[in-house]
Amino acid sequence: MAEPWPDRPVVDLRFEMAPDLASASGREVVEFTPDLDTCELVFRSWVNKPATALAGSALAVTGVRVDGRDVASTDVPAGAPEGAPGTLVEVPLPECLAAGETVTAELAFDLVLGEQVNERVGSSAGAEVAWFATAFPLLAWERGRGWERGPAVPVIGETAVSEDFALRSLEVVAPSGYDVLGTGAADGTEEGPDGTTTHSFTAPAVRDVAVAVGDLDVAERTVGGTRVHVGLDREVEQAGPQDWLDQIEESTGGLVDLLGPLPYQDLWVVVLSSQSSGIEFPGALQFGDVDPGQRRGLVTHELAHMWFYGWVGNDQGEHPWLDESFATFAQSVADGDGPSYAELADGDAPPVGGSMSYFAEGFRRPSDVYYDTVYTLGGAALVEARERVGAEAFDAALAEYVATNAHSVVVPEDVEESFADLPEVLEVLREVGALS
Repeated sequence: MAEPWPDRPVVDLRFEMAPDLASASGREVVEFTPDLDTCELVFRSWVNKPATALAGSALAVTGVRVDGRDVASTDVPAGAPEGAPGTLVEVPLPECLAAGETVTAELAFDLVLGEQVNERVGSSAGAEVAWFATAFPLLAWERGRGWERGPAVPVIGETAVSEDFALRSLEVVAPSGYDVLGTGAADGTEEGPDGTTTHSFTAPAVRDVAVAVGDLDVAERTVGGTRVHVGLDREVEQAGPQDWLDQIEESTGGLVDLLGPLPYQDLWVVVLSSQSSGIEFPGALQFGDVDPGQRRGLVTHELAHMWFYGWVGNDQGEHPWLDESFATFAQSVADGDGPSYAELADGDAPPVGGSMSYFAEGFRRPSDVYYDTVYTLGGAALVEARERVGAEAFDAALAEYVATNAHSVVVPEDVEESFADLPEVLEVLREVGALS
């Protein structure tokens, strides 16, 4: 199994919640050692993408210091709606940085959590809960490639990319009495003098951070060596925390049989009355208050992202099939169901390997076409490929792909390399336009 990048960034994050949970002030410290020369730092403010910004959420960087000195930063729209802060923050360095040298950046930022946003960043006054993920300036470096600057697009889905970083500390300061779900291992609490409590977390290697704060119904269970923490807001109606834990345990069993042990020692899951689906983060999940009939497939799919995007990273905007098609494939195999490839592969579908920008620009209902192509057809193609070469051979190559590419950001060529001895697999992926 590949080890985390030894020179991965080291991050300290702190969120101080407003009493009404509708906003937070934040501070981030990043120690960054690039593997290529650079004369700038680039961060992404994904809260400002169309789906969340138009719903009232926002992230604004209010100050930047580099190695203890105040520096200017440039806010670039990069797909953000008009009037919203940009999704791209550029920080010219006072002095260029050679590969292997370390710089420390400190960023202050303000976070606004829109009311009842059906996305990764929001709050609900009625349910007394806030949730936010990818809600800090995310360092946009890719090893061997440099800075990622792709635009946000008006397509429902994830567009982030990040190398693993060491989350040295995550601190969430919240009104005392509220529960806090974080990322990584819980590292204790400290009572403040002003009616607040600081909740601390730490993680050795993650590529994103998710948090939920509020009046939650929390339950915990150990599943296959992973501590699973589930919290439901008080307006969730369809099921209780034990029902969700039961489904997580069931879904985990099928995925572990296919992919090996869950990659994280802690898994934090929040179920929200304001959401309608599921969103994945390394070691954390957000779910909506879905009908029982939807729960199994949704849970299995989002759990599969612990391996595909969490463990084996990718640029979700440029190559979304590398996590969504593989997660749908794993869901289909683990649950024993899924659409038929023969019924889907009619030759007229858009390419599975299309970027989020491709789907945003060419279709009247881009989110629907994106889902039908990247999730459904891409997942079915991988199931078909497995059937053509046999489960044993396919699963061995898949295990090698995961082990080789853990803690990295993959590109389609990595799939080609791992399945090079199984040309029928590559043939199927070319049939659907996942590979060129």
